[in-house]
Amino acid sequence: MDDLLREFLTETGESLDLVDVELVRFEQEPNNVKILENIFRLVHTIKGTCGFLGLPRLEALTHAAETLMADFRAGRPVTAGAVSLVLATIDRIKSLLDALERCQAEPEGNDGDLIALLRDATGDAAAAAGMAVTRAVSRPVGAQEVGAGKVAAAIAPAADADEAAASSASVGPEEDRNDGKVAGSSIRVHVTTLDRLMTMVSELVLTRNQLIEIVRRHQEFKSPLQRLSQVAAELQEGVLKARMQPIGSAWQKLPRIVRDLSADLKKPIDLEMHGADTELDRQVLELIKDPLTHMVRNAADHGLESGPQRRAAGKPERGTIRLSACHEGRHILIELSDDGRGLDIERIGAKAVALGLTTEADIGKLTQAQVQRFIFAPGFSTAENITSVSGRGIGMDVVRANIDKIGGIIDVRSDRGRGTTFIIKIPLTLAIVSALIVEAAGDRFAIPQLAVLELVRVRGGSEPCIEHIKDSAVLRLRNKLLPLV
Repeated sequence: MDDLLREFLTETGESLDLVDVELVRFEQEPNNVKILENIFRLVHTIKGTCGFLGLPRLEALTHAAETLMADFRAGRPVTAGAVSLVLATIDRIKSLLDALERCQAEPEGNDGDLIALLRDATGDAAAAAGMAVTRAVSRPVGAQEVGAGKVAAAIAPAADADEAAASSASVGPEEDRNDGKVAGSSIRVHVTTLDRLMTMVSELVLTRNQLIEIVRRHQEFKSPLQRLSQVAAELQEGVLKARMQPIGSAWQKLPRIVRDLSADLKKPIDLEMHGADTELDRQVLELIKDPLTHMVRNAADHGLESGPQRRAAGKPERGTIRLSACHEGRHILIELSDDGRGLDIERIGAKAVALGLTTEADIGKLTQAQVQRFIFAPGFSTAENITSVSGRGIGMDVVRANIDKIGGIIDVRSDRGRGTTFIIKIPLTLAIVSALIVEAAGDRFAIPQLAVLELVRVRGGSEPCIEHIKDSAVLRLRNKLLPLV
């Protein structure tokens, strides 16, 4: 692929993700001029680059969206329908970019339907049109959309003469200087380069650890080994830092998802996000995106009650989904909570029995926390109806499987009528995993420290101590017998 095209796809994808987030914020804060100016500037930049690269279909779409944003700047009232139209346009642009990446050429077709709606988007007409096209235009570009001829003249560029002035007016001198600083202090590095560096650093760290074992017997190597150890640690830290990204980049699509779910489910929902600047490895970041999306959708559909139900329960009509992240040692702690109805222990227990996960005799012996964990079982769902959001028994088991893949753990806490909280603990990076080395019967094993709950030193004559039941050895710990492996 051409380097210029690759750079365009990368930068435009990042800009569109940001526009998605900013549009949802702008709908909630229609008088926030700073957000509007930022959206306008991003869309204008994308349009200009499309024109430079000779992508007329993308240029026409972005021009139409830019015109509507310019009307907002001029004082046109902001409606949910108009914002839906712009979001639908962003979805169409993304699908065209996907096709452009696959074929390395802009797909043929006509976006006149959407452009016409953008041109006519005013007042109540925008609301009706926007809600009507949101689903229709957000589907991926398929063969049925490819028509004859391009859209080079889809929009007459009558306002081009004014666009440069509008763009320069949208960025003040202070903002312009800040943008220059960011651009001058960062570079793009291909992920394969970072991966190769990380592999070499991992080998270096392992070699250092082997030398540490040797130096215990040969003290003359102690001083140079200490220096090698320091350099290896600093190099490892530097490469890890280069791979780090804020977890907020995995959250970018969530405000849009919650907005759409709120409309589909007819539930007013607020999304709160805290700790978006918490950094973790790019590889872990990619693997955590899908589980978080699953969980947010479940929280909106299963967790939160409808507006009338919340009022009847004495709660605010608007439900809240809260997402937070923070560092905890060499791990990241993520919490996703809602202030909804909480988990129904009786229904979960009955479903678990029906699925053969437990028996009627045993269900009563389980704690509330143990019953709640049945929601992670494959195919488990208590939804009464199958909808486009959930109810097909695919969800929390997928979440748990994906988190298991990266060496993480997930747990759930819930209070009936007050809400549910999911706690996820994942490693900061998958490049180097801290492990506990144990030896048994001449073999050595490495146990990831995340999986270690407790270290116990056994002393003869007092607890904890090893006992025997028939031919099996067990550890008596706090009056409990644990089998020994």
